[in-house]
Amino acid sequence: MIKFYLVITALLSYVYQPTTVEGLWITQDDKTSKEKSEVLIYKQEGKLYGKIVRLLLPEDQGKLCVECRGDEKNKPIAGLVIVKDLNLNDDVWEDGTIMDPKTGKVYDCYLNLEDINTLKVRGYLGFSLLGRTQIWKRKN
Repeated sequence: MIKFYLVITALLSYVYQPTTVEGLWITQDDKTSKEKSEVLIYKQEGKLYGKIVRLLLPEDQGKLCVECRGDEKNKPIAGLVIVKDLNLNDDVWEDGTIMDPKTGKVYDCYLNLEDINTLKVRGYLGFSLLGRTQIWKRKN
């Protein structure tokens, strides 16, 4: 009987785990592996977006996106929408863009959950083979 309760508890905890990409994610610096920012992933009109809500490194506080173009030029990095217009196709959000606020460059993008707390984010130019993948961790 105890095994039965353990199995039911395990199944219920699995069922109630977040299975969506929506939520708050922690990014890491590619070179130092330090936690760099918090990005809020959200849906709007059926598309997926990601907004930097907080910069975590003391040296990044108050930084502006000096390399950005258009309306985003010289705006605070905290508050920028960096992931735009992703569409869901099977279990992958794709056909949108991601912007690197350090360089102001915009890349094609797709992302998908590796597991409930790990998000694989791929930015690329033209072909997904020519790009870079980041792993973002869900903020608990």
